[in-house]
Amino acid sequence: MSGNQNYINHVALVLDASSSMSHLSRKVVEVADQQIEYLARRSRELDQETRVTVYVFADKVECVIYDKDVLRMPSLKQLYRVGGMTALLAAALKSQRELAQTAQLYGDHSFLTFVLTDGQENASHRCPDAPARDPRVLVKAVAEMIETQEDNWTLAVLVPDQMGKREAMQCGFPKENIAIWDATSTQGLEEAGQVIQQATEKFMVGRAQGIRGSRAVFTTGAEVVNKDTIKAAGLTPVNPSEYQLIPVARDAAIREWVIESGHTYRTGAAFYQLSKSEKIQARKQIAVLEKKTDRVYTGPEARALLGLPDVEVRVKPDHNDDFTIFVQSTSVNRKLVPHTRLLLMI
Repeated sequence: MSGNQNYINHVALVLDASSSMSHLSRKVVEVADQQIEYLARRSRELDQETRVTVYVFADKVECVIYDKDVLRMPSLKQLYRVGGMTALLAAALKSQRELAQTAQLYGDHSFLTFVLTDGQENASHRCPDAPARDPRVLVKAVAEMIETQEDNWTLAVLVPDQMGKREAMQCGFPKENIAIWDATSTQGLEEAGQVIQQATEKFMVGRAQGIRGSRAVFTTGAEVVNKDTIKAAGLTPVNPSEYQLIPVARDAAIREWVIESGHTYRTGAAFYQLSKSEKIQARKQIAVLEKKTDRVYTGPEARALLGLPDVEVRVKPDHNDDFTIFVQSTSVNRKLVPHTRLLLMI
């Protein structure tokens, strides 16, 4: 792709409007409007064009906004109305089939769809938009569609529970493109909005680095790092003479251990190994270590590589066979965990 080709993102929200969503309907509008506002801001900042499509589904599937410039989007207030059953499979099929008819001329186009549902599929077999009446045929149709989508398509779903997750996996949704949200409260919906925003941020930042689609849109953590993502993020390893890896042999505070190991402690130069799920502030630096070679990658690209937005976010150490995450410590008495390593920038 030549450097001056523009990035065009087609972002679709496919929203459950069945009767059981009625206690959340005002919040759905609020969260969707916030998402659109955020997309507009990031599109300007990253110089990417973003077009938004919105589908609502209950007994039938309706497109209420199609491929509209995010900077000119109305509120969904007048467009989101609840009532009816849950034609989830028909909504997935129709939204993707219709979006696939969007012209992809002159530009690097990418399609990102979020389906949000609070319940199980129960109406597609009666839905006029469904290509078949047999639920099993519909499940197969969705799975085949996902399987054959081009690499610039990302389809993600938010479901209310483990059963919803199992069903989504049977329909062929990639495991890391399924998130569970708490459908019982407005707080749960608020959090679902944050999850979508975080996933979108990772997607848009990734776009600028040449990533066209994702099968791990909801992951933030070690499992998204691999050779290809490192290459795509344009990361270059730190010169080995600029850092040292020090084994941690016992419980100790970070400064104490650095000094005990014969080094000078400088604030911000020591990175601890991420060993449990924790919140990482926006200003904290991240380093990624390739286990086989002990090569270290740092900088803002390393944050982007893990899908971390520029806000405080919870990160899991997730077991990754090839890479380890290190987090910058700004405190002198951060407790180190025995049998981990300490990364010291020299």
